[in-house]
Amino acid sequence: RATIPATRLSPSRSPWHFPSINKRGVPTNPLPRIIIPCRSSARTAHPRSPSSSPPPLQSSLQNSTPPPTAPAVGTSFEEGGMATAVAVANGSSGDTKVAFAEIYNKLKQEMLEDPAFEFTDESLQWIDRMVDYNVLGGKCNRGLSVIDSYKILKGVDVLSKEETFLACTLGWCIEWVGLIAVNDGIILRNHISRILQRHFKGKPYYVDLIDLFNEVEFKTASGQLLDLITTHEGEKDLSKYNLTVHRRIVQYKTSYYSFYLPVACALLLSGENLDNFGDVKNILVEMGTYFQVQDDYLDCYGDPEFIGKIGTDIEDYKCSWLVVQALERADENQKSILFENYGKSDPKSVAKVKDLYKELNLEAVFHEYERESYNKLIADIEAQPNKAVQTVLKSFLHKIYKRDK
Repeated sequence: RATIPATRLSPSRSPWHFPSINKRGVPTNPLPRIIIPCRSSARTAHPRSPSSSPPPLQSSLQNSTPPPTAPAVGTSFEEGGMATAVAVANGSSGDTKVAFAEIYNKLKQEMLEDPAFEFTDESLQWIDRMVDYNVLGGKCNRGLSVIDSYKILKGVDVLSKEETFLACTLGWCIEWVGLIAVNDGIILRNHISRILQRHFKGKPYYVDLIDLFNEVEFKTASGQLLDLITTHEGEKDLSKYNLTVHRRIVQYKTSYYSFYLPVACALLLSGENLDNFGDVKNILVEMGTYFQVQDDYLDCYGDPEFIGKIGTDIEDYKCSWLVVQALERADENQKSILFENYGKSDPKSVAKVKDLYKELNLEAVFHEYERESYNKLIADIEAQPNKAVQTVLKSFLHKIYKRDK
């Protein structure tokens, strides 16, 4: 029995990698390719058989002291160690991650014990490994931002037990949004809805949460689609690349999911109406655009030893901010160099593209863009009437301003 390979999807970077299909519609490679979260520094997915062991966790959730065991499904906050999670959730950043990890364990346990489907032992083992492998692969900045933002909006350093649990739960739902790939992704996406229903159905903002996640998922998938059809293999045409196309891809593929969604969740938890925060949404989308431009810059100019990966935007024919800027500034001779060499994997072609970037002084262009973007974002943030919202937005901006990895 052939299994359709799951494929890697990174909202901030890579497109789908479609499997090879024979004439009968069966994939030529029967091994499932496990999706790797966008937080991971890995560039490709690796085949893994259902019987193989998952890789060791390399998440920043790891701590020298393992998190407490999650309580059994149906256990109250006062039982099963949840109080321990709450106690450490309001200390240092590392302690918050420990609590975040424990609540993940509870959510996964609920998923495995969901009575809506009678799982076999084999399918339970698969889901157990699959969820850990896909969800626990990175820094979890998006999910943790819900907790931090919620505290700022409430003006407190310590959240109640229920507030901590609900904020962490929404944070994990956000971490799952970007993991959409064939069947494994369908399983994860369906369980976002089930988590929201199980823990938020009685809240006055439940419908708003459902609408928010649906909206952001649609925008993220649409941005991914636009990226795919723009950089479609076999139809390489740099004339399609411009600042408008790049901006649209970035906004839909990265900004809503990575920047707007965590703050919007925190606002709903705080009892706010999202309709009153349109300017905040626009600021976060602009911040996400700035973040992705940084990412494009670091792909070319970042130190691989420091950032943990070797950039391949040139080889992958990505609609990168750098190539778009080069096309806008290049003369006809320079454009011919780009058209001839961009998207080729041989080192000589890559070197020619980078030499052209240097000739066009794109490093200086980026630093000027960064300065102007920061100043505009600060001005827009300080124009917000809500001081707590200002603090949330500045905390996001200061995390990414002049980042080098």
